[in-house]
Amino acid sequence: MKNLNKWIHDLPTEIGAAAMPLDRAPQLARKARVHIVALGDVGTTMLIGLLLAGQDVIGSVGMCDINAKNLARLEMEMNQICYPFAGLDGCDDPVMPPVTIVSEEDVFDCDVFIFCASKGVPPIGAGGDVRMAQLEANRSLISHYASLARQTDFGGQICIVSDPVDPLCRAFLAESGLHPAQIQGYGLGVMHGRACYYARKDPRFVHYLTEGRAFGPHGADLVIADSLENYDDVLSQELTDLVVHANVAVRNLGYKPYIAPALSSSALSIILTLRGQWHYGSVYLGDASKGAFFGVKNRVAGGQVIYEDVCACPALYKRWKRAYMALSRLV
Repeated sequence: MKNLNKWIHDLPTEIGAAAMPLDRAPQLARKARVHIVALGDVGTTMLIGLLLAGQDVIGSVGMCDINAKNLARLEMEMNQICYPFAGLDGCDDPVMPPVTIVSEEDVFDCDVFIFCASKGVPPIGAGGDVRMAQLEANRSLISHYASLARQTDFGGQICIVSDPVDPLCRAFLAESGLHPAQIQGYGLGVMHGRACYYARKDPRFVHYLTEGRAFGPHGADLVIADSLENYDDVLSQELTDLVVHANVAVRNLGYKPYIAPALSSSALSIILTLRGQWHYGSVYLGDASKGAFFGVKNRVAGGQVIYEDVCACPALYKRWKRAYMALSRLV
């Protein structure tokens, strides 16, 4: 009997592409120089997370933003965060990475570039998929910084945090001329976090905590699989729907849902990337002419992006395929 199961690596064949080897990932210094563009709600919260949890892999942080007063305030406040006796004899507490202001012309003089800029954050009460409403607004911004990366022949790691993460990664790749292994999108971590949140609240989903996975985009075509071993399509679709609308639940309370994304998707996932550990992020699946960034469990080690090449039953693969093909059209 023919095996109908397929793998993550089969997705590019659905658009007539081949899977390009992701073997040119940057090998960074033990403590990376990190530069962040745009210090709004997400960027500022992410910065706090990077400082508090990433001292082992982050040597310094540079900030670039059009709001000079905000930068001056953050330069003061972030450099006032410290353990009281760090650096003194007999104290093992870590010293926080220094935080500085950098100009746009120096923004790619770093090892890790994090893009948090956004032109079009929808207001509280906005309906529909607010992430996709940001695509056109943010496309010009991403193109600008991608062209700067091209001009400087940037050899480091690109981290895309702004929504919609996956198509913005593709736009950066097209404009920058960098290798796909240098670029990763950070939106899937919080979707996994939200799935865990609902799994802890409803015993029907509790097995997600040990058996489940998140795949695909940070948005409407998200794929939450309740279990890799015993996939239940009905339960998985229900859990996915809860996760996709979790941001709307926060907006309905009158708040912008940026804290969990800034920490789970961005700060913690970027730190894990720099450590070479497993995390959730969007990596490029395709060849030089066509493809898409697709969220998977992955790690960066030895100059390669290694993703968990999961085998899926037909029902799960159908969901992967739908998400991947939709992303491949958003170029």
